[in-house]
Amino acid sequence: MDFKQLEVFVAVSKHQSFSKAARELFLTQPTVSSHIQNLERELDTILVNRNNKNITLTKSGEILYDHAIYILNNCKKAVYDIKEYAGKIEGIIDIACSSIPETYILPDFLIKFSGTYPDVKFSISHYDSQLAISEILNERISFGLVGSKINNHQIEYIDLIDDELVLIAPSSLNIKNENGFIDLEELYNLNFIMRKEGSGTRNLILDTLEKNNFTVDKLNILAHVESNESIKEMVRLGFGVSFISYTSCIDYLHSNKIKFYKIKDINFKRKFYFIYSKKKIFNPLEDKFLNNICNYFNVEK
Repeated sequence: MDFKQLEVFVAVSKHQSFSKAARELFLTQPTVSSHIQNLERELDTILVNRNNKNITLTKSGEILYDHAIYILNNCKKAVYDIKEYAGKIEGIIDIACSSIPETYILPDFLIKFSGTYPDVKFSISHYDSQLAISEILNERISFGLVGSKINNHQIEYIDLIDDELVLIAPSSLNIKNENGFIDLEELYNLNFIMRKEGSGTRNLILDTLEKNNFTVDKLNILAHVESNESIKEMVRLGFGVSFISYTSCIDYLHSNKIKFYKIKDINFKRKFYFIYSKKKIFNPLEDKFLNNICNYFNVEK
């Protein structure tokens, strides 16, 4: 077996598809199929089940997969060590982000990291928290940055930064309040813009309200919106109110485009998490990235 065959095998396993593996490796689908067939012929075993809609590994394939990952990572480490010795570190870091971290947290870190390692490139994909975990466990993506913690023993969570949800409203709308705090029941009198299902922000809003015996179904929700920026603009224009990350609306608050309130006796605080698979064997670049992000946010891995 050779390096290319293992690389193709891992790509097919990761994507559960010959065509997607071909696109990732810039090969034709027949070439990918040929590499897998040659590998199976050489090892005298069947490595992938081809009868299902998605490609799955046989038991032999599962055994080879772990060894293939180890071999490929060691090859990458050798290349990395040589380039590091020569003063050049390069590669691609794949990151899955939910909307708030993608827009308001990650960019500052990437700018500083790129200043130190200018030859490193990034592939940043937008996923909600649940899908980010799925992509990481399937090893299609190495890291994630999400706003909710979903119980999964295969995922390592690093507490990155604290955040809080606040109720934002148009500057022209006066809501009955006491020093910026409003009664929970006052929410029934407002028109809401809500994040779409799957959002960590939405999950926190609904869970917190329900835990405080608030009937969520009675909220007057005018729209479900995916974009955080769209929500801020809709609130600014007077369409309704919304719960939103304080981190994400500081610019609008400072320019007096909107105002915000908190709910009496209710805690809407949360954390943003950096996540990765516990079974993931990092290549040297990924390991350096992980160490740098922990140092930048002053957290321990």
